Amino acid sequence: MEVALLTVGDELLAGDTENTNATWLATQLSERGVEVRRVLVLPDDRTLIADHVREYSDLFDAVIVTGGIGGTPDDVTMEAVGDAFDREMVVDDRALEDIEKKLEWFENEGPDLDIDLNVEAEASIPDGARPLLNSQGLAPGAVLNNVYVMPGIPDELKAMFDDVAERFDGDSLSRFLYSTEPEANLIGALEDVQAEFDVTAGCYPDREAGHNRLKLTATDDEVLAAAADWLIDEVGASETPVERDWDAERRE
Repeated sequence: MEVALLTVGDELLAGDTENTNATWLATQLSERGVEVRRVLVLPDDRTLIADHVREYSDLFDAVIVTGGIGGTPDDVTMEAVGDAFDREMVVDDRALEDIEKKLEWFENEGPDLDIDLNVEAEASIPDGARPLLNSQGLAPGAVLNNVYVMPGIPDELKAMFDDVAERFDGDSLSRFLYSTEPEANLIGALEDVQAEFDVTAGCYPDREAGHNRLKLTATDDEVLAAAADWLIDEVGASETPVERDWDAERRE
C-alpha cells in the first residue's frame, strides 16, 4: 500500500508550528508496512490543495490530509477536498448530532466557555463523504474516495487516525543495523546489497550517537534477513547501536 501525506497550514511553512503530524503519521504507517511515498506541506490555498488532492488520489492507494479544518477563515481544507472531486459541502447529520451533544455538555457540565459557533457549517463535509467523528474536538474529519481528511491539532489527529488505522496495511518490512564505519566506507557495500538482494538500503549518519544507522527495506522476510546477515558479515554492522567518537579521532 502506498500513501501520500498532505499537511496543510501557512504556520507550517512559516516555521511557526513544527510539523510533528507528518512524522507521527509516517511512523504509524511504516510500522503497518505501508510505504509513504510523499510528504508535502501546503499553504491554506483552496485551489492548490484541491489540485494536489486530485493528483495524489490518482497516484496512490490513499491520501491523508491534515490541518485546515474548522471554522476560522484559513480553514479551507474540507472545501478544497470537495473541490477536488466536484462535490458541494453538505451538513452531515451524524457530525451535526455529535457537535450538538458536545456543545450541550460544554453548556451544562464543561468549562465556563462562551462558544459562538455556526454548528451547521462546522458539521459540513463534501457530499457523499463519510464523516470521521472527532472524539477530542468539534470539527469532524471525512473520508471521500481514498482521501482521509483529519485535524491538524495533534491530539485530535491521533485519536481520529486510531479509529481508521486498520484500513492502512502493507507488506513493506524494515530492519535497522548500525555501523561505526564512516559513511563513505559503506557506499560500496550498500550498493552491493541492493544488487545482490531485492532490498533498498539507506544510510543515516548520527553524529551525536556516534554511528551510522543502516536501514534495509524489502517485502520478503527471508530476503530481508539474508541481506542483513550479508551486511553484518561484509562491514561488521551490528543489530544493536554501537558508538564511536569520530570527533575525538579526528582531533588525534
